[in-house]
Order: sequence, then C-alpha cells, then structure tokens
Amino acid sequence: MTENAATSVGALVTGAEIARLAGVTRAAVSNWRRRYDDFPAPAGGAANSPLFALVEVQAWLDKQRKGQEISPEVELWQALRAVYGEQMVAGLAEVAAALVGEPSHGLPDKVMAHVRRLARSEAPVDLVNGLTERFVDSARRAGSDQVTPERIVRAVRHFAPELPSDATVFDPACGTGVLLLSVAPGAETRCCGQEVDADSARFAQLRADVLGRAQVTITAGDSLRADAWPDLRAELVVCDPPAGVTEWGREELLLDSRWELGTPSKAEGELAWLQHAYAHTAPGGHVLMVMPASVAYRKAGRRIRAELVRRGILRQVVALPPGAATSHSLPVHVWCLQRPEGSARTETNRTVRMVDLTGNSPDGDLDPRPDQIADVPVIELLDDTVDVTPGTHLRSRHRDYPGEYVTLRKQVEKRIRRLAALLPELVEGDGPGSLDVVATSVADLARAGLVSYVESEPVSSSDQLDTDYLQGFLRSSANVRRATSTSGTYRLDTRGARIPRMGIDDQRRYGGAFRALSTFEQDMLEIGELGRQLADLARDGLATGALAPEE
Repeated sequence: MTENAATSVGALVTGAEIARLAGVTRAAVSNWRRRYDDFPAPAGGAANSPLFALVEVQAWLDKQRKGQEISPEVELWQALRAVYGEQMVAGLAEVAAALVGEPSHGLPDKVMAHVRRLARSEAPVDLVNGLTERFVDSARRAGSDQVTPERIVRAVRHFAPELPSDATVFDPACGTGVLLLSVAPGAETRCCGQEVDADSARFAQLRADVLGRAQVTITAGDSLRADAWPDLRAELVVCDPPAGVTEWGREELLLDSRWELGTPSKAEGELAWLQHAYAHTAPGGHVLMVMPASVAYRKAGRRIRAELVRRGILRQVVALPPGAATSHSLPVHVWCLQRPEGSARTETNRTVRMVDLTGNSPDGDLDPRPDQIADVPVIELLDDTVDVTPGTHLRSRHRDYPGEYVTLRKQVEKRIRRLAALLPELVEGDGPGSLDVVATSVADLARAGLVSYVESEPVSSSDQLDTDYLQGFLRSSANVRRATSTSGTYRLDTRGARIPRMGIDDQRRYGGAFRALSTFEQDMLEIGELGRQLADLARDGLATGALAPEE
C-alpha cells in the first residue's frame, strides 16, 4: 500500500492491538475474522501480519458491542483466576479436559458454564490457543520462568535444523509444551516430553490432544532423577532447563551413565540437563539448549566444555539479544550440539561457529550479519578457560587491527616527543644538604595558617606559600623515608616532614620544576599503558594474520 493510501484510511492497527482494544485474545480476533463477513478487510500489511484501519475496527466493535462489555474470553479467564489463583495451569488443564471430553477433576459449575458458552461460538483449538496465549502473557508480565518466552521460542525455532516429517523431537523439561510443539515441523512429527510439574504436563498433553497432535506424548516426572524415556533417541532435542538450580540430584546420580562428558558440579545443573539431552540424541541428531551466558565461561564447567569442543559435539553458540528472556534481564545463549555419526573422535581441524546477536533488537532479524559470525578453530578454544562466549571471539576477529595500530602508534610517538619538552632545565646547585640549614615542619606551617588539607593532602592557604613547592619537597626521598613505617607503609607525617624556607619567588621557581616532573612522571605512566596496549595489539594482529611485517 502506498503512503497516500495509508494516509487516506488513517491509523492502522494489528490483530494484537485489536485484541487489546476489545479485551480479548488474538485468537478471538482471528475467530471474528472467520465468523463475521462484515469484519473490516485488511487495509495494509502482509498476508501473515495484516493491518486494519482503526476507524473501521472501532466502528465494527461498537456495532458488535465488543468494546462496551467484558468479552466471554475475559469472563472465563477471570473466573479461572478466582478459583485457581497462582495455579492457573491446573485450571487450564481442566478446561482442556472438558473440551476433549475427559472427566473433570472438579471444574466449578460457574466456570464450566463459561466454557460451554464459549464452546458454542469458538472452536476448541481457538479457545485453548487463546487461553494459552493469555497465560503466556501473564507469566511474562509477572516475570515468571514457568513458560519459555516467545522470543526464545522464536530463536530456537530459527536455529533448529530442518527435520523430516517423521522425525522425533524431545523436550525433557517441556513445561506447558510451548517450545516442544513450536519446533516440531508437522502434526505427524513424533513429540515426546517430560515435565516435573504434573499440572503443566497434563495441560501440555491435553492441549496437544485439542490441537489434533496425535503423535505427542507428555509424561510427568523429574527427568534427571526418574527418566521416563531411557531408550528414546531423537533427531532433535530442545530444552529450556531450570537455571541456577543446585538441588538437581547430583549426590544420587554421581555414577550415572549420562555423564559421558564429565560429572557436573552441584552448581552446574545446566550442564547436567545438557548431557541428559545429549544422551537422548540419535547419531547425527541435534540438541538446542537455552543456557545462561555464564555457563559459557564458569570455571566449574571447564572440563565438560572442553569435551564438547574436543569431540566435535558443540557446533554453534548463539548469544541472543538483550531482552530475549522476558522473565529476567540476564543474557541468554542457545547452544547447538550434534552427535557425531559413528564413533566419536577428536577433530582438531574443526571449528565452532560463534554468533553474537547482542547488538540486535530482541524482536529483530535473527539472521546474523557477516561481522556477527566467527568460525573459531577448536584448537583456539581448548585453553585454560575454554570460554565459548561468542562476543569474546568476535571482538578479536572483527577488530580493525591496521587502523588501531596506526592510531595507537601515532599516540605513542606524539607522547614520546612531548616527554623531552616536559623535563625542566636543571643546573648544578649548592650541593647536597644546602637546603636543610633553614627548614620548617609542615605542622608549624599549618599552625601559622599557611597550610590546609584537602582530602588529607596539604595545600597552600596563603599567597606566601606555593602548593607545588610544598608538595614537591614533601615527596622528596628524605621526607618519604620519615613517613614510611618499618612495615613499608607510607603515611604522611606532618610532624616529621620538613621543607626549606625560601621566598615566594624561589618557591615558585622550585614549584614549577616539581610540577613539570609530576607531569613527566604521569606521562611516562600513560605511555607505559599505551605501549602495553600497542604491543598486545601488534602481537595479536601478527598472530592472527591481520598484521604483517614489512618486506
């Protein structure tokens, strides 16, 4: 649609915005579009994301009285919230059971009346999808990790490999089944899942039944302690494991055969879930794990990361954009693993692809730009830390080594040329000790009102005393020795520190020399740091091939 056409119809809104206007779910809006011939036609957008004229939508809502009264979907949600409170997933499971004709475990009559009313006008699929969407949205707003966020589901689906329609997909911590059912390519795909929360497992199974997914089987139970699928080998395993859980059963599982890459420490529960998922992959099968970014570098997991890299199992690590995990602000990675076909062996000529999307919008494109990708040789990763954080490796590969080298070298050369000019011109004096004849203590100067202290540093408070002259003599070796204890600790001793007496003009002459020396000393320190940076940059550039010596 042209800009003029868009202007002619006024503001445009999405289906989600219409749902908010009417107080219903997006599924309900989709249902209205199918059921009502007079629902406004799209005024823009694309087939998968149409836009509607706001004026037309508001007129239609007024006509249907959708905007003036609480919708049936909202009434059902509120009734469920009143009965189940924080256990909403149990209520959703009861609604799904009623829709597929299973015996209810006690759905109140009032709630059941709302379900029957909606079932007369909405298909069970739309009703369950609408309730699921509302539940996911409420979990997101509450900061709950009970459901895998939509952005992470989208990322896992994006980076998942293409699968044949008859493949098997497994999720050992499937929650309400959102991630599992999203990555499966079709209704004929076999989906297996396990979830420790019985209500979530029941709802996931019943939702799959409502959706007509006959090949889905979800079981309740603790996957690590009581694996319900010991013989399952899947083409794809996806998992968004519980993060930061230390009581995952390490003591009773120390000798478990699943730890073929190493026994995880108590603090590395995520690596226990990773190995559990890997144990359920068929040869050539893939694993996509949602992991906290800290798992990529924590010391306790180094040995397991090394085995993942050494055996060629870890194929890709994707650092997702900030905000991908809506339940918390922590950075999140997706680890992409593949079980080698045949016998596992070391493949030192392989690489691990690092993808850094942390500079992208969380709702933006997930296809990385060339500068967001680095194929890192395995041998480079097998160091003392085995850090598989994408940003760590991309920074070194996409740096402008020649440009940085030229800039730093010019800075160093400029500062070095300045050094000679900073040194004061000094001539022969009257000899060592000649200024000690007439001297005074800083304490006497303070009592006379000539010295004050700023953050414990003595400064002049009189035009008869030069601060640079004062501080320069205080830093002489004689005064430093007086202020240093036998343990080597330096602390200014105003009682013992002494400075020579001289007129203000001589003070300023000496003060200028001391000031120049302080500037020289500071520049030397800064040049040392610049020199270190320059040497490190040059060394890394030469080692990576980004820089080369002149012929």
